[in-house]
Amino acid sequence: MKKPSVTSFLITLLLSAAVCAHGTTESNGNPVKVGEKYFMQPVKTEHNNGGGLVPAATNILPSCPLGITQTRLPYQQGIPVTFRYTETIDRDFITTNTSINIEFRSDIWPVCNEFSKLWAVDDSSSAKESAIIIGGKHKSPNSAFKIQNVTVEEHTYKLTTSYGTVGTTPGAWLSAPQLLVTNDESKTLVVKFVKADDANKATTSATSRVEKLGLRMFPFY
Repeated sequence: MKKPSVTSFLITLLLSAAVCAHGTTESNGNPVKVGEKYFMQPVKTEHNNGGGLVPAATNILPSCPLGITQTRLPYQQGIPVTFRYTETIDRDFITTNTSINIEFRSDIWPVCNEFSKLWAVDDSSSAKESAIIIGGKHKSPNSAFKIQNVTVEEHTYKLTTSYGTVGTTPGAWLSAPQLLVTNDESKTLVVKFVKADDANKATTSATSRVEKLGLRMFPFY
């Protein structure tokens, strides 16, 4: 029997990858673009108020590097993030199941400036469920994330890593949900992506001055 050629094998592999990877969409159905700013909004549930994601200390001392926490205030959008591929890919939109970096983008960053704003898994921790922290490196395995589809709502996703799925647990600050990696499906964080420009335009004049300031507060209290 004729053996399949290396070329045939590579074509099959590429086709399989194309089937598994799909374009990631923002909340209005448009593609999520490389380098654009998006609010990563946790989906509101019975046990989740849907507040945005912000950097915050996970320990009193040392407070750096910062972890990532969901604000307890539902009107706060959080801090925008951008996405880029960990490898060189000639594509201007983000696909699911492809390795990416996630980075906070904010002009206000008063503490821990010696650390990058890239997300990473705290692989130095001995904890069973390691925290998601700031201070990652572009090519480091602990800074690689993948976006995967979920069927909770339209345009909703979860984040995975080689260490586990990104989820939440009650944190040190008023029990606000803190991001970590877990194998417990009940803790999975489900999010949608809202383009930062669109979210800012949607802020109406009816929003109080306090709420508008709250959208820009760092980290969230």
